Amino acid sequence: MSKKQWAGAMPAVQFRVARPTNQLAKVAAFYEQGLGLKRIGSFEGHDGYDGMMFGLPGADYHLEFTQHVSGPPLAPPSEDNLLVFYIEERQQQLLIAERLLELGYPEVEPENPYWKQKGITIADPDGYRIVLQNTSGLS
Repeated sequence: MSKKQWAGAMPAVQFRVARPTNQLAKVAAFYEQGLGLKRIGSFEGHDGYDGMMFGLPGADYHLEFTQHVSGPPLAPPSEDNLLVFYIEERQQQLLIAERLLELGYPEVEPENPYWKQKGITIADPDGYRIVLQNTSGLS
């Protein structure tokens, strides 16, 4: 095994965070209809998996959710397992939170009180938390 130091930056041109779920349709509605992320791809029946990918316009990073046909129950996530979306305008932050509430996802108390200062924390169908963090006035 080589012990050479790597002097360059990560050469990846894209990255994706993939997460399993047993509720693909509910998770898709949460991220697509509730948060307003764009569905950039999906697949069915790929070696026993179905999945969907979501992203931000023009971004080379994505979220992927997969569901195995005969997948076992999943362990619940920690309450401090967060996906944070930084939103410049407070009104937009509130509109997204309202849309999620209409879908049945109310605000929850964050584990870390920092996120309550300018953020709205909401648990997705699997219990993973997202934070809608308002950036106005942040340095």
